[in-house]
Amino acid sequence: MSALILVVFMVAAVSAMPIAHALLVAAMAAAASSDRVPLDLLVQQMVAQVQSFPLIAIPFFMLTGTLMMGGKLGEALVGVLSALIGRFHGGPGQVGVLSSTLFGGVSGSAVADASAIGSLLIPWHKRLGYPPAFSAATLAAAATIDILIPPSIPLILFALSSNASIADLFVAGVAPGLALCGGFMAACWWVGRRRNFPRVTTPFDGAAFRRHLAYASPAVVLPVLIIVFLRFGIATPTEVAVLSTLYAGLVSAVIYRDLGWKRLHQAVVHAGLATGVVLLVIMASAAIGWLLTFDQMPQGIAHWVQENVHAKWLVILLMNGLMLFLGMFIDLPAAILLLTPVFVPLANAIGMDMTQLGIMMTVNLAIGLYTPPVGTTLFITSALAKVKVGQTVRELGPFYLVAFGVLALVSYVPAVILK
Repeated sequence: MSALILVVFMVAAVSAMPIAHALLVAAMAAAASSDRVPLDLLVQQMVAQVQSFPLIAIPFFMLTGTLMMGGKLGEALVGVLSALIGRFHGGPGQVGVLSSTLFGGVSGSAVADASAIGSLLIPWHKRLGYPPAFSAATLAAAATIDILIPPSIPLILFALSSNASIADLFVAGVAPGLALCGGFMAACWWVGRRRNFPRVTTPFDGAAFRRHLAYASPAVVLPVLIIVFLRFGIATPTEVAVLSTLYAGLVSAVIYRDLGWKRLHQAVVHAGLATGVVLLVIMASAAIGWLLTFDQMPQGIAHWVQENVHAKWLVILLMNGLMLFLGMFIDLPAAILLLTPVFVPLANAIGMDMTQLGIMMTVNLAIGLYTPPVGTTLFITSALAKVKVGQTVRELGPFYLVAFGVLALVSYVPAVILK
């Protein structure tokens, strides 16, 4: 049954069917081919998976990001960062990296980051004479920082599948997120200096910088508040999600004064549609995961690895290799939900902490978001920059090196992320 699921899913995915639909087709085909799996029981498993209380956090975090970045905040954020670092080598690219890092604290979605930051910065980069392909590459890679800086939708999905602590995952995601930020900024500086990219030429205006900083500070402190509330047990992740939405609404209405009924309606609809897509993937992945578990595939893989691979470092290397391959073809949320039931027994067998496993999977699968042939952020930023995907990929080399370095750290040096 497991082999049938894999074959049907790959055929459906190659046929350009949406991932959630491909998963559902594979699940139904497997259930129909076996007289041991009642269809009504399969549907019950799908519905049960989305009855989890922590999932309430997803639409609220998405709504928070839409409220904060849909108004004047984005321009103020870019104004602060361009005044601060735009004059250095690779400065405009570094502005993009820092913008994505800060946006990660109010969104939790790499796709939302690539769309919002890309539409804001790429026109600015072009006006400066910045190479559009390198601009697209920078923003495609930097958008993945978003899913490590709390709040993070993929980390919530991992916690749902593995029973890991959402609070521990959020706290552990900060260090690798900041490491990626620093590494990507260094890559922008090195490439900008070597190729003499254009920079911001206007002199530093202290008054304008302080004005932009004061304007953007209510949004900048939001990720700090999220970490504090979770780290000290002031609120649960779901409560933090609701509080962050209330905070975003108050800041937009009272401080930025750009929240009208029309924008509120658009934000709610956008968050609702995005949540619906995620929930459909969760339901379809739950069906596949239950069928694979019923067929004892995860236990079989874990037993085979224990019998044939005895070195812990080699098990981790095999896990990473499989994720890197699948991440090029499967969307990150679906990959998290499909691979977690397979990797949890392996992690338990080698003594790996669930928090480390979640961060390793997220860092690894995030690379697939800007890797062809399916890289989502890669296609978004290339389209915004009006360049061919191949041109963008040729500029991604330094960013891949940084990403693989951080992946090696979180895979083999757990002290980097574990408390």
